[in-house]
Amino acid sequence: MTSLRWVGIVVFILGIASLVIPIPHSERHGIQLGDVSLGVTTRSDDKVPVAASVAMILGGLAVAAVGSRRAT
Repeated sequence: MTSLRWVGIVVFILGIASLVIPIPHSERHGIQLGDVSLGVTTRSDDKVPVAASVAMILGGLAVAAVGSRRAT
């Protein structure tokens, strides 16, 4: 298998995973007065937009197809 085909397979798998697995994101908001620090940490789980996931899936399939055609 060529390396181009492997890249296509990896992008395809990442595209499918991005539909299901959320990406954790945390932010810290607060103030600091001298040695005293007051703050709140917020955490959210954001998913990748569906259009981006579909583009990764289709792009991965296309790259894998081109990689397999070059190998033969």
